[in-house]
Amino acid sequence: MEHSESQYFEMNRVGWDQRVQVHVESQFYDVDGFVAGATSLREIELAKLQGVAGKKLLHLQCHFGLDTLSWARKGAICTGVDISPVAIQKAAELAERVELSASFVCSDVYGFGTSPNAPFDIVYASYGAICWLPDLQRWAEVVAANLAVGGTFYLVEFHPIYDLLAGYSYFTRSVPDIDEEGTYVENGDHVVAKLATWAHPMSSVINALIGVGIQVEHVSEYPFSPYNCFEGLVEREPGRYYLDHKGNDVPLVYSLRGRKVADGSSASGA
Repeated sequence: MEHSESQYFEMNRVGWDQRVQVHVESQFYDVDGFVAGATSLREIELAKLQGVAGKKLLHLQCHFGLDTLSWARKGAICTGVDISPVAIQKAAELAERVELSASFVCSDVYGFGTSPNAPFDIVYASYGAICWLPDLQRWAEVVAANLAVGGTFYLVEFHPIYDLLAGYSYFTRSVPDIDEEGTYVENGDHVVAKLATWAHPMSSVINALIGVGIQVEHVSEYPFSPYNCFEGLVEREPGRYYLDHKGNDVPLVYSLRGRKVADGSSASGA
């Protein structure tokens, strides 16, 4: 039975609500390490997105705020957005616990529209974000609507080639893949939820951004993941997990940096 977009989003919200507490308690996210002063940010984004101090940063699909607050620790003025009210509540509690100032908003990306805090100097999204969205054109419109002219958009995301090798479509389909499974953290097998995801090739990401006036300045691809979150990964170097396919390394992550050079189209807020 095919559902409406809002029903898929509600399915995903319920699934992510169920995951939050297990994620907070996991070694994978290492909240205790973060509270003690460690950053949750990985080498890729730290190398590619620098000079954030004093900049207004919008983090789309922020989960329970670890990355958002890690950017805040580096001096950014942060707003985090997520579909899960449980995650947003945890993010606010964590911000208070570590005495960092950040704003958190509970909304799906399309419903978020334009923040009253816009325009932002930086809009950021990372690792397993865009697969929850059926339409990248609307996503890009929200990015552009919140980004100042001259501002930076930065995305670091899992490479769609992995999905293809795992048996999913490389190209976007109108109907999502729906899986019922546990979560990816080491303590999460018992948290089984039904979730809907959509595939997006890199060309769709790039063209959606170009269409709203964001000039793509740099794209990088990486033969490793900074997270041990897929089956068959091998940690050949500290914090770098590789996947072999017929004797060759699979591209597991890509990053993209762009700059808003013009107003393409505004977010619909749908």
